[in-house]
Amino acid sequence: MAHTGKLFGVFQRLHRSDEFAGTGVGLATVQRVVQRHGGTIWAEGAVGEGATFYFTLPPAGQPASREPN
Repeated sequence: MAHTGKLFGVFQRLHRSDEFAGTGVGLATVQRVVQRHGGTIWAEGAVGEGATFYFTLPPAGQPASREPN
């Protein structure tokens, strides 16, 4: 949880590249999509236990809020 500020940043990695595959854009892309639809996304985790990602979206028919990028 100490690195949550980096979690959704583009090209931010919390592990060495030889430990996990990826480019560091996946969670940033997910965050952008969720926010564009008026939702929020966050994660909760603990060392040795993994992480759980959550997101919310507004009800159908409710306009998405437009936040600056």
